[in-house]
Amino acid sequence: MSLHLPEGKKLAVNIGADFDAHSVWMGTFGLTSPSYLSRGEFGAEVGVPRLLALFDRYGVTGTWCTPTHSMETFPDAFNKILEAGQEVAAHGCFHEGVPKLDHDEERRLMERQLEQHEALVGKRPRGYRSPAWDFTEHTLAILEEFGFEWDSSLMGRDFEPYHPRPVEVRWEEGSAFGDPSPLLEFPVSWYLDDFPAAEYIPGVNEGLGSTEVMFQRWRDHFDYAYEHVNGGVLALTVHPQTIGRAHHMIMFEKLIDYMAGHEGTWFAPLSDIYDTWQDD
Repeated sequence: MSLHLPEGKKLAVNIGADFDAHSVWMGTFGLTSPSYLSRGEFGAEVGVPRLLALFDRYGVTGTWCTPTHSMETFPDAFNKILEAGQEVAAHGCFHEGVPKLDHDEERRLMERQLEQHEALVGKRPRGYRSPAWDFTEHTLAILEEFGFEWDSSLMGRDFEPYHPRPVEVRWEEGSAFGDPSPLLEFPVSWYLDDFPAAEYIPGVNEGLGSTEVMFQRWRDHFDYAYEHVNGGVLALTVHPQTIGRAHHMIMFEKLIDYMAGHEGTWFAPLSDIYDTWQDD
């Protein structure tokens, strides 16, 4: 089982832009004060145009994981994403805390977001990213039921896609794996996410980290994958309200320029990368 990248391409790089806007503060942290909501507004009004302009300079097509709440709250910013030809993946209704949902509510919210997504985008999403980067015991089956092709929420590999398996947790003997899902998993990592390293939330997340440290960490991941995982995929996650800050944009352009300078780097949306997968 492996990716078969286009001829001349050595490593796929996906930039997943999670356009959470207001919803991350509401759905994940339960914060609705004007100050927190204004940070989401910055992401839509400033971060999105800056990120799209950077993508345009380097010919990058990414995957914008977007809650339907963001699509409806900031339609102008969202339409710019569509007009730029970027992929849009499912990312919840309002960045809901998936692990806290019971089966019926999780399924209802999935159905609701797909209805909204199709109405606003014009087609159903091929892929999903959990707002929580976590599942319930029902999530995998729900994704299969609704016909998703890929997911990008789990962490069972680093540079190689795989078919995730349900797990029966056992305490006094080894846990048991179920059959592999037909979904393809593009693994994520907190190390490859700008939010925990850079976004400050008093009493919750220190953030405010060094851009040089973040650049070095992401560059090192790229270098390892480029040298040791031929035909792999590096999935970066950024948030317009975080990466869109001026000092982060300088760092991020430096990183994209570095990766683009390596022969065989292929910047692509996750669905295009999925289309190169073959179950041997």
